Amino acid sequence: MSRKVILLVEDNPDDVVLTQRAFQQNNIMNVVVVAQDGEEALDYLFARNKFAGRHNEEDPVVVLLDLKLPKVDGLQVLRELRGNKRTKLTPVVVLTSSTEERDMCESYSLGANSYVRKPVDFVKFSEAVKQLELYWLVLNEAPPCAPQP
Repeated sequence: MSRKVILLVEDNPDDVVLTQRAFQQNNIMNVVVVAQDGEEALDYLFARNKFAGRHNEEDPVVVLLDLKLPKVDGLQVLRELRGNKRTKLTPVVVLTSSTEERDMCESYSLGANSYVRKPVDFVKFSEAVKQLELYWLVLNEAPPCAPQP
């Protein structure tokens, strides 16, 4: 039986804790893998370096992607994800504090499925996470042509 993995790509430890707390508060019991920079996210997605032994069953059902990341920025992660046959259909939600219009436009141009600004207030953030979970993990149906774990 495959696990429904969420890949959270976030370099801010406080935002990681807030996101994990929001998952717990909303009874989201999925496995959450945290990548602290874009390079680590790509390593996880393509099962290389320290993730070389990772099984396909651990492919994420959704990627929550921050844009402002060390080593490799979120837009480059998205570009590489969409450029690979195995990951091009993986749902990607840009979850960022960026209010830059160009970041939003570029994210959608590169194939982001959604763009969500992180609310500053925890209650609003928790509600946003709940809505993300409801849509991406419960309601959304993956395309049948997507690679299966």
